[in-house]
Amino acid sequence: MEKTSTFPLRYTAFALSIVGFFVSLAISLYVGAGYIFPIIFAAFSALGTYDMLQRRHTVSRNYPILANFRYLFESVGPEIRQYFIQSDTEERPFSREQRTIVYQRAKNVLDKRPFGSQLSMYEEGFEWMNHSLTPTRITDSDFRIVIGKNCKHPYSASVFNISAMSFGALSANAITSLNTGAKMGGFYHDTGEGSISRYHKQPGGDLVWEIGSGYFGCRNKDGTFNADMFRTNASLDQVKMIELKLSQGAKPGHGGILPGAKVTPEIAEARGVSVGEDCVSPASHSAFSTPVELLEFIDHLRDLSGGKPVGFKLAIGHPWEWFAIVKAMLETGRKPDFIVVDGGEGGTGAAPLEFINRLGTPMTEALLLVHNTLVGTNLREDIAIGAAGKVTSAFNIARTIALGADWCNSARGYMFSLGCIQALNCHTGRCPSGVATQDPRRGEKLDVELKSQRVYNFHKNTLDALRHLLEASGLRHTSELGPEHVVRRVSKTEVHTYLDLFDFLQPGALLDGETGLPVFDRYWPKADSNSFEPPEFILKLRETKLQ
Repeated sequence: MEKTSTFPLRYTAFALSIVGFFVSLAISLYVGAGYIFPIIFAAFSALGTYDMLQRRHTVSRNYPILANFRYLFESVGPEIRQYFIQSDTEERPFSREQRTIVYQRAKNVLDKRPFGSQLSMYEEGFEWMNHSLTPTRITDSDFRIVIGKNCKHPYSASVFNISAMSFGALSANAITSLNTGAKMGGFYHDTGEGSISRYHKQPGGDLVWEIGSGYFGCRNKDGTFNADMFRTNASLDQVKMIELKLSQGAKPGHGGILPGAKVTPEIAEARGVSVGEDCVSPASHSAFSTPVELLEFIDHLRDLSGGKPVGFKLAIGHPWEWFAIVKAMLETGRKPDFIVVDGGEGGTGAAPLEFINRLGTPMTEALLLVHNTLVGTNLREDIAIGAAGKVTSAFNIARTIALGADWCNSARGYMFSLGCIQALNCHTGRCPSGVATQDPRRGEKLDVELKSQRVYNFHKNTLDALRHLLEASGLRHTSELGPEHVVRRVSKTEVHTYLDLFDFLQPGALLDGETGLPVFDRYWPKADSNSFEPPEFILKLRETKLQ
């Protein structure tokens, strides 16, 4: 194809900038006016010249000056969609309505709505609770459950707590505010795998110490577990429970690294690493490699802690691995005091797109599998279950407990209560609200006294809303919630309660034989308490595509 001989219109902005510079300069020199316009046109001319000469961006070479406006609008596209285009009920990842209810409850302002629901009640997937003609009267919304009832030091936990978020992912002021609010409200604050920092300790709120594969706060120089350091931290009165992190919903099986440049003296102090040294969380643990060893390690942690509840957090992946852990419980008699199920819809500061979107079982299915397995093996009465995954409202709590959980955790809900605006800049360090950043100039702007009160308010007002739901449903405590209380629309003309929609095992059903459910009947008999390896028939499937 021959080159066109006419002047390309796409160069018009560049050409006008050059012409504008000379014309405005001449006028300024002749009339004696200021030089503001020549400077502006000169800047655009310089930009256009740079665009034409650089070789990285073809669009900029073809559209000098104009292409920069395209990059500008692209960079603020998420904000434009979030604030001006998306509807109040569109979840990306949290809808404006979901965020607004948190903001309002955190600020203790009116959270009522006029004129009826904005939700589409006849769309597939819509859920609600059934109410009773004989509502109850509940005097206290501080719903609590006992975790580790067979331990020397059982813990009475709120049914709504702060999920794992590390110091290093969140700012110092954010951590201080969360823990202060937790102390005011009598609920727990999960440390995240970044261990216990000075900002967790200062307020004195209840802590669940999360220990990941990096063993931060209880590690040797080579990254292996250090029992003496663990005993020291675990003996703190603030530490009520210990949570061993096997995996998290947002990036299961991934591990992570905090670059040495971000390891400040305060982070190094909390994690037990050197300042400026890369802080590595391996994809798997070094303290154990089999289900039996996992349970032995949990018993070891319980002994070192002086008898505090010890459990683990996991996102459900291969079912035979979870079944192997439960088989190990049956064969050894060793059991965790609790299990926290982290749904695949969980959040994190940064993770690959495929991990966030397509890896890990969502909370509903994961929670059902864990609950059913424990019921089917007669272990459920001894092991409490927590659950996390986009829990921000009283209904979220109620539906999760109805599915089998004893309590719920929330991370992003409490971030919203701190003032998070869902800017989606958590991984850049440029959080505009000072929550997810280690830039002191940003983080210090977060007012601890004000935000801790909002954390407290959010917890209190959400549980007050939960109390009203229970009263309307004729219940007296969250422990009475069951699958019969929540209904889901499955088509325009059909609805089912969770009791009819999902399969629930009877106590001991797995021990008695076939359940009639493929996931149990196929994988449970083949799971091995001494190995996380796939069953033989799975290994054979991996050898060929001829299946």
